[in-house]
Amino acid sequence: MSQKIKQVIKRNGAVVPFISERITNAIYRALIAIGHHDRTLAQEMSGQVVAILEETIPCGGVPSVEEIQDMVEAVLIKNEQVELAKGYILYRADRARGRAEKTSKSHRTAGSIPYRKIWHVLSWAVDHDLNTVQRLNARIARGEFPDIVRETDAAYVEDVTTAADLVIERRGDVRIVIIAGPSSSGKTTTTIKLGQRLEEEGLGLVALNVDNYFFDLNMHPKDEYGDYDFETPQALDLELINEHLDRLIKGEEVLIPRYDFKTGTRQLDVTRMQIRPTDIILIDSLHGLYGPMTEGIPDERKFRLYIETLLQMKDPVGIFIRWTDLRLMRRMLRDEIYRSYDPQMTLEHWHYVRSSELRNIVPYVNTADYIVNSALPYELPIVRPKLLDYFEKWVDLYRDDPQRQDAFLRANRVCGLLQSVTPVEDDSAIPLDSLLREFIGGSCYEY
Repeated sequence: MSQKIKQVIKRNGAVVPFISERITNAIYRALIAIGHHDRTLAQEMSGQVVAILEETIPCGGVPSVEEIQDMVEAVLIKNEQVELAKGYILYRADRARGRAEKTSKSHRTAGSIPYRKIWHVLSWAVDHDLNTVQRLNARIARGEFPDIVRETDAAYVEDVTTAADLVIERRGDVRIVIIAGPSSSGKTTTTIKLGQRLEEEGLGLVALNVDNYFFDLNMHPKDEYGDYDFETPQALDLELINEHLDRLIKGEEVLIPRYDFKTGTRQLDVTRMQIRPTDIILIDSLHGLYGPMTEGIPDERKFRLYIETLLQMKDPVGIFIRWTDLRLMRRMLRDEIYRSYDPQMTLEHWHYVRSSELRNIVPYVNTADYIVNSALPYELPIVRPKLLDYFEKWVDLYRDDPQRQDAFLRANRVCGLLQSVTPVEDDSAIPLDSLLREFIGGSCYEY
């Protein structure tokens, strides 16, 4: 039997196709938020919602998103799914709060980053004549690209060294060093460089890869396009991570699971791990600052480092370049090189990345012990010849697609930015240990 409801009215007034899978996904996300990975229940509740909508909406009628969400709440309560109903209401309120922040004139662009850090980065950019795209282009025109690379890398290394020195000052107390930050902020390279500095001081380091704690793929939320959401911290077995960290610090041996990204399955109790009393556990994780990940570990035992692309550079119309756009481009390059992932898929998935960052990363930035700036002004001229053609194509592709407006807005903005930058094809001036090599390839480090 064909589906009666064909369209839905979005909050901005746009009329788009009605896709029942979106209701299932929203309910499933609420389930995950309360600790239940029960997709069957989500599908059952979603089916009831659609059935009621088709009974109550007149033939040819177009319900609004708000009407559908109200119906979801009613169905959950009718089925005595009290905990799930509460989770869904909180999920809905969180989404509303996120929309309000996007439109609020008082919303702070810097998020939770201390303004003193932002001011320091801006001051550096002004001192090095890199605070606008025009000034960057002028330096490139003068043949100063190698100088830009050298100056930028020196500032980044100084930041990492300062972080390492702070850990060293707390030698004996700190047992876990967390390197956290949003997608493609440069956590892996920073972890390596930080580890090298700590090892120079005689500290033993043991890396814990929390990716092995992912639940099986079939327990992850996904959208109507079949795109799985790895960006939520609830995709990780947080309870097991806490248990293992607590036992490791106590000197006990644990068996680490192993996650196979090819099959999307996790095998428990695979790798033996035990640390010495003088060892420090290194955790490189997207959600390292997320409270529940290490809630069982006393704060004095943890050093929390946060990494973000804090670029302080204005585009030709006087608007500061968005940090998330830098990271989007980095991820496109990295995923294409190391994961054979189409850049277009990265763009279409990015709304998940940003949504999770705003919910699960940004609110915890103020818990960090130190913040490292991983923005590299010289990455823009290097990235332009690699990605500009893609973005020009995507602007046309998504322009009139109401379901891909997020992708269109990002593509249009980044396209204009890249068109304004002088391209640099030759990357020989970029050292093999540069953070940018994590994304463009040719690094001396193994990722």
